[in-house]
Amino acid sequence: PAAAAAGAGPRRTASGSIAVQGAKARVARAGRIYVEGRHDAELVEKVWGDDLRIEGVVVEYLEGVDDLPAVVRDFAPGADARLGVLVDHLVPGSKESRIAAEITDEHVLVVGHPYIDVWEAVKPSALGIDAWPRVPRGQDWKTGVCRALGWEENTGAAWQRILSHVRDYRDLEPALLGRVEQLIDHVTVGFS
Repeated sequence: PAAAAAGAGPRRTASGSIAVQGAKARVARAGRIYVEGRHDAELVEKVWGDDLRIEGVVVEYLEGVDDLPAVVRDFAPGADARLGVLVDHLVPGSKESRIAAEITDEHVLVVGHPYIDVWEAVKPSALGIDAWPRVPRGQDWKTGVCRALGWEENTGAAWQRILSHVRDYRDLEPALLGRVEQLIDHVTVGFS
């Protein structure tokens, strides 16, 4: 028998899902995913955007977690309007973990990754570096990374450089991948 053509098979989205050919974006559902930071939102859009449009899930920018309890209250989550929140540096004993613990609504899922910033969720190999630089405590992490890598100290330009090297889910650390998938599952539960 003839060998299968290279690349044959279903087309995949950047998240690894099977692409739904010809599908139009679904009208946005009431449920939302909030992400802490613009860079986080841009990364989620780049990797999961196709999937989110098919599901009708909107990702919104959360300007830090300090006001998360008020944000949740204002959102008024319910069975038909579930809320998922992605938080940076959600590790035991952190300010972020104490704030996240205040959220007890069954229709809200707060998850996070262990990284100081979502930049670190991009595998160093995707950028052609061995590892993310260690930045001394008390120094702005992004600025320190730019200095250590010899990049221009414009963090917006540095982020665009990083983002341009992310092709798909394989360029991201599993600690971020799993959390975003959890959030998508949470806000779409019960919908077909």
